[in-house]
Amino acid sequence: MTSNKGTARMVGVLFLIATAAFMAGSGLIDSVLNQPAFLSRLYPDRMKVIAGLFLELINSAAVVGIAMLMFPILKQHNESIALGYFGSRIIESALLIAGFICPLTLLALSQEYITQGGAEGSYYLTIGNLAIRGQDLAFELAMLVLSLGSIMFCYLLYRTRLIPRILSLLGVVGYIALLASSCLTIIGFDLGFILFIPGGIFEIVFPVWLITKGFNRME
Repeated sequence: MTSNKGTARMVGVLFLIATAAFMAGSGLIDSVLNQPAFLSRLYPDRMKVIAGLFLELINSAAVVGIAMLMFPILKQHNESIALGYFGSRIIESALLIAGFICPLTLLALSQEYITQGGAEGSYYLTIGNLAIRGQDLAFELAMLVLSLGSIMFCYLLYRTRLIPRILSLLGVVGYIALLASSCLTIIGFDLGFILFIPGGIFEIVFPVWLITKGFNRME
C-alpha cells in the first residue's frame, strides 16, 4: 500500500511536469513561429526555440514515465487496457519527438533565408509553411493517440473506483473532446482551444488528487 501511494504521487508529479513543460515549451516556440515574418525572426530568436524544444523533450520523457508507472497498476485490473494506455503514451511521445524535426529544419531554413536577403515570396516561405504544417500534424496525431488511450484509461479508473468517479467522468469527457478537436483539426476545422478545456482541467485536478490522496484502493 505504501508503495502504491508512492507510485501515485510520482505519477501525479509527472503529470504536472508534463503539462507545465509542454505549455511553456510550446509557448516559447509559438511566440516565434506565429509571426508573419517568422523566417526573419526564427534564427535570431533561436535560443527561444531551442529552450522550447528542450522543455517539450522533458514533456515527452514525463509521458513515458507515466506510462511505465501506471502499467503495473492498471494491469491488475485489465491487462488489455493497461497495454493500450501504455502503447498510446509511447506513441504520443514518439510523435511529439518526431515533431522536433520541423523547428530544427526551420532554424536552418531561417539562417539561409536571412543570408539570401529575405526575398519575399520565395520558396523559403513555402517550405517554412509546409514545415509548420508538418509540426502541427504531428501534434494533432499525438493528441489523437493520447485521447484514444486516455479514454480507455479513464474508463478503467471509473470502473475500478481508483479515483472518485466524478473525476474519472471528467477525464472521459475531456479526452472525448480532445479526440473531436484533433479529428476536426486534421480535416481542416480548427475550433481553437475550447475543446482542450475539460481535458486540461482533468490533467490538473487528477495529479493533484494523486499527490494528496493517492488511489482510493488497490487490489
